[in-house]
Amino acid sequence: MHALRTPHEAYRRVEFDARVVGADPRQLVLVCYDQLTGALGRALHAARSGDNRLKSEALTRALAAIAALQMGIDPAAPIASVLTQFYGSARRALLDCVLDFDQQVVETLQHDFSEVARSLAKATYTSETD
Repeated sequence: MHALRTPHEAYRRVEFDARVVGADPRQLVLVCYDQLTGALGRALHAARSGDNRLKSEALTRALAAIAALQMGIDPAAPIASVLTQFYGSARRALLDCVLDFDQQVVETLQHDFSEVARSLAKATYTSETD
């Protein structure tokens, strides 16, 4: 096991593991969206404060979340082609930001994924209460 660098990182890891254990597929997608939007927020903060190490780590985490989302697409789902295009475009935009950070692009991605996550969470909650 890799040593965690800070108590905050250790807490975040425990929280992440607890959310993943026993989660259904929709909940796992929401975890990925939360990880992605949080990582994008950390990248923005790091860029503003000039912390290139943290920015790089955050972008790497965001790319990992997108990769997980891409792998989880059900090809038989009616929305599969839209999700494939959405995630692929986001991945390409983030890869561009690794080389040449564009705050506006990262802010837009964070906003877009936050909106999708809110809609999915609302739909998940509605279907659970019906």
